[in-house]
Amino acid sequence: MAFRERFDRYVCEGDSIACEVEGFAITARIVRDDCPDAPDQRQDGFWPSLYINDPGFIGPGSNFRARLAKAHAEAEAVMEAWRKDEWFYCGVVLAIECEGVELDDHAASLWGIEANYPESDNAYLSEVADELLPEALAAGGAALKRLMASAPAQATQA
Repeated sequence: MAFRERFDRYVCEGDSIACEVEGFAITARIVRDDCPDAPDQRQDGFWPSLYINDPGFIGPGSNFRARLAKAHAEAEAVMEAWRKDEWFYCGVVLAIECEGVELDDHAASLWGIEANYPESDNAYLSEVADELLPEALAAGGAALKRLMASAPAQATQA
């Protein structure tokens, strides 16, 4: 069970992929994460360090100064790209419907994912959508049961 479509190498907020599973139509869409925190505020160890107790410790070994300089330059490039809005944090949100009736517009989601991250192909976004499918199907099945259970009660009131 997986999406046949994949998210593109470059995504924008609102981009989506869709599939049909067990009679349900499921759409995975990209939603911009509303947390304004910068990458170095979100991720422990974002900035590389030579200190063993720091989360960004680059590890022991030869050429530590060169490795630190390279890691620091990479972190600076990531921060600059984020400041220029070349990449952003997002959520992958799955909606589910059955026979044209939307059952849940937020059946499953995962947030805080990097979209258009430097030198990334965004493949992880599609992997997340695939991993969320069982949760979305369960939510859709539960919503469908609730709808069907309320249908006889509504019919007798009419």
